[in-house]
Amino acid sequence: MKAGKVFLVGAGRDISLITVKGLDAIKRADVILYDRLANPKLLEFAPSESELIYCGKLPDCHILRQEGINDLLVEKALEGKTVVRLKGGDPGVFGRVGEEAKSLVEFNIPFEMVPGISSGIAAPLYAGIPVTHREYAESFAVVTAHDKSKDGKPVLDWEGLARGVDTIAFYMGVGNLPFICEKLIEHGKPASTLVILIQWGTFGRQKTLQGTLQDIAETAAKAQFSNPSIILVGNVISLREKLKWFEKQPLYGRQILLARTGCGPSEMAKELMEHGADVIEFPKWKKTSMPADQQILAKLDSYEKILFASPESVDEFFCKLIEQEIDVRKVGAAFFGGSVKTKKALNERGFLAKLAERMPEAGKLLIVGDDSILKNNLQYNFQYGTFESFVTSKKQIDKDFLPLFKRMLEEAEVNTAVFPCAASVQAFMEGMEDCGLDGREFLKNLQTVCMGENTMRAAETAGIRSARMPEQPSRESLLNCVSKMQV
Repeated sequence: MKAGKVFLVGAGRDISLITVKGLDAIKRADVILYDRLANPKLLEFAPSESELIYCGKLPDCHILRQEGINDLLVEKALEGKTVVRLKGGDPGVFGRVGEEAKSLVEFNIPFEMVPGISSGIAAPLYAGIPVTHREYAESFAVVTAHDKSKDGKPVLDWEGLARGVDTIAFYMGVGNLPFICEKLIEHGKPASTLVILIQWGTFGRQKTLQGTLQDIAETAAKAQFSNPSIILVGNVISLREKLKWFEKQPLYGRQILLARTGCGPSEMAKELMEHGADVIEFPKWKKTSMPADQQILAKLDSYEKILFASPESVDEFFCKLIEQEIDVRKVGAAFFGGSVKTKKALNERGFLAKLAERMPEAGKLLIVGDDSILKNNLQYNFQYGTFESFVTSKKQIDKDFLPLFKRMLEEAEVNTAVFPCAASVQAFMEGMEDCGLDGREFLKNLQTVCMGENTMRAAETAGIRSARMPEQPSRESLLNCVSKMQV
């Protein structure tokens, strides 16, 4: 069998920092081996049948040792698969890419190294600090802050660093911070030199702690500051107060769990992240197309109202018509969307659709959507009376995503939940149950936002209390509502 190909990809941190080439590799991967510090949201761009293997490392807890990772890359590639090794930051900066590439060379496996944005550059910039500046810093170094020695104290050219480098980025060295400060001062760096710790750089949960070589170790110990962090040393840090921008984003500090009914990353999540929030979308869905219901299609011209339950159902419905060679002009019904997003999807196809709230009671109704229409039959009956349904697809929670979701929850400090439509409430509750978690208990200490009255009613029915509702069921109104809430 011909060997596959391996892509050794740097993922950056913020999901938008990945390169076009890196994202393209993810989109066609058969297997992805991913690190703890690679943004897990990137995995959602992988094909649904991709095999996802966690290689994450925590202090004193190695999920997969490096030799095992090397062996897996070889094994999967020799099966003829396209393999992506997904790393946080740049694979060539303390990413062991050389060791992995060497293993591939030994078996004549083709590979590519795809650069990423290293955290030593990205985290400072998100804190408002360029690592070089004509007036403050003409040199920059990245340095490991721990090694394989018994005590883990790095053996470095401390004098060269102290006297010859203006800005130094130490990686993952909070545990050795007192030692680092002591050595730099001992070899000539002024005790007044500025130091900043940047934890989870480029994420909405980014935190910083500033001081000097003289006092930062004590300050960090009192604050219980921990990895993953970059330690940045240098007086270029003095620019931060003027240049910091990320913390000024309206949703900075917001860690949002966005309940979803769609199968891919949503536009709402993208917009929330663009305004500074961390967003975890849940649950993740798998969808399979259903055969067209010939009985419904045969009487399509008899319906006076067609309600689309989701944006996806709009595309699926019209694809079915094309497959069956049915002219859309045969459809004489008025179109309605179950949400603003669904209405927009219809508008983009040239139909002057209205929201479900404006749908008249009279008239024969067809509801189009996935198989959740059948699951929620009683709810739809209560809202709209008698109707017939056209099921376009079958959707189920992707069970392979659940362990990844639980890890994301463990590392994040979620403070906000957003339900964009009524259907997302039940989907969230079912997903949490599949994870072995109590949805109501999880939401108890979070600030909850429901998009629209129908969503608010669904939340109340599910036992979710004290939810807020934006003035309008729009993304702009949602952003305004969340930005006004106290973290």
